[in-house]
Amino acid sequence: MTTITVPARDHVSPANQAMFDALKGKLGFVPNLYATLAHSENALASYLALQSAKSSIQGKARETVNLVVSQVNECEYCLAAHTVIGGMVGFKPEQVLEIRSGRASFDVKLDALARLTLSLASNRGHVDQATLDAFFAAGWTKENLVDVIVTIGDKVVTNYLHAATKVPVDFPAAPKLALHMAAE
Repeated sequence: MTTITVPARDHVSPANQAMFDALKGKLGFVPNLYATLAHSENALASYLALQSAKSSIQGKARETVNLVVSQVNECEYCLAAHTVIGGMVGFKPEQVLEIRSGRASFDVKLDALARLTLSLASNRGHVDQATLDAFFAAGWTKENLVDVIVTIGDKVVTNYLHAATKVPVDFPAAPKLALHMAAE
């Protein structure tokens, strides 16, 4: 069995070392999943560029997408990280749990976003017309739809990386979700 370890700063390229330093300065540490990307000469920079690219999906909306996709993909690492970030952007713990189930009853617009994201992520991009219509009726735009899909792609990268590597989670564990999720 091949074990994928988290590379230390001294074991990555000079370009990746510089990104480790920047991450440490910004976050106070280099998250294990980011460090794992540094096994590749280019992946960490590519991923950070994708993650920090301009988007119409930001703040609570972005965390809604991140939480739903990470739940669909059962990514223990990303659920832990985005539970923390969800709290930082203003979600209450019970709201984070509800979002993970693909709903946000406390906010009509975020609810439509959560439902759309659940459908897209569960059905590999296929979404029924009623869910799409409800997304637009809640005030989202075509630009938002495209950016939601790009955000889903961003999250799939790290969800799959953790699933394949099983590197240690260095965030507090996310609470288990009691509800069973089902795409509508």
